[in-house]
Amino acid sequence: MKRILPIIVLSQFFCTSLWFAGNAILPDLIQNFHLPPSFLAHLTSMVQFGFITGTFVFALLTIADRFSPSLVFFICSILAGLFNLGIIIEHISSTWLLFFRFSTGFFLAGIYPVGMKIASDYYQKGLGKSLGYLVGALVVGTAFPHFIKSLSTDFSWKYVVFTTSFISALGGLTMWLFVPNGPFRKPGQQLKFDAFVSGFRDKNFRSAAFGYFGHMWELYTFWAFVPVILASYKNHYAIDLNIPLLSFGIIASGGLACVLGGYLSQWFGVKNIATISLGLSCLCCCLSPLFLFIGTVQALIVFLFFWGLVVIADSPLFSTLVAQNAPEKSRGTSLTIVNCIGFSITIISIQTINLVSQSISAHYLYTLLAAGPILGLVALIRNKNEVK
Repeated sequence: MKRILPIIVLSQFFCTSLWFAGNAILPDLIQNFHLPPSFLAHLTSMVQFGFITGTFVFALLTIADRFSPSLVFFICSILAGLFNLGIIIEHISSTWLLFFRFSTGFFLAGIYPVGMKIASDYYQKGLGKSLGYLVGALVVGTAFPHFIKSLSTDFSWKYVVFTTSFISALGGLTMWLFVPNGPFRKPGQQLKFDAFVSGFRDKNFRSAAFGYFGHMWELYTFWAFVPVILASYKNHYAIDLNIPLLSFGIIASGGLACVLGGYLSQWFGVKNIATISLGLSCLCCCLSPLFLFIGTVQALIVFLFFWGLVVIADSPLFSTLVAQNAPEKSRGTSLTIVNCIGFSITIISIQTINLVSQSISAHYLYTLLAAGPILGLVALIRNKNEVK
């Protein structure tokens, strides 16, 4: 049992490196495929849209509950990696580029929520700590392409794509070989088309899910626009910044926050720590006009690192609340459908910020992200009940 969690964490880290592989090489894609700078929003949204479609299909067919989760994880890691390689094909259109990112996102639906399902099949006590490590792996994996890019400035951008596809296959194989079905797994043998909505009949499940939805409005939009924020500051003050390395650090720092939040939740309660984290990230949204164009670059970087910590710290805690309050026989499906809705919200958020950026000053643009955390906090505070 002790070796299981490190293997799940490592596999999750390797496979989720596919998520922002396109974002890390966006300047190269723009140059090679003659794309507009606004393509960032479409590229990111297409991965999210693929993930949403995948999670809906996986939830509707109860894939993670009917079949071995480790096998599902492995197959999806191979397919996601193969579609990720598609973006290196020469002279493809922007439509094909978006299709390959969509397909990568589709099969990520068999990696991220299925990884959480596998963890919940092994750990019932201390699930918040376990998911803290797991989501921390997602965070570092998401940031990892930026790190690869920062190291490969003298090489072709295609190395980022090759590396992420290779380690995705490696992570899936590791999961399949070394993580059998967990002792708390309760397989659902029948196909139930209403399983994906059954959890929402429970008040505590709804509260946790709505808190998560508010958190998701902010999270991926912040991550997607971190390089944009840094580039805007660099251009405004004409200073030299290593944008890929800073982007990696700001996003990846959230992995530490996930682990720390998991430990704190054991002492102070999962819901309490989730609420505090969501409140702090909401505060960052509101204070962003004071820092994004501040004259001292050190202050900007410290602020973004703090935002990077608190914006994700509540994610494994919300997943814990959802898992603990989901019906046992459809836990995997419940986790998947909540992810599906949450990532649908990220598309709306990303596209909203991209659209209004043409008419709102960059100083105040990211205050719009506070809307999600505010609504999430309302959902959490209104429900006084404790989790099961």
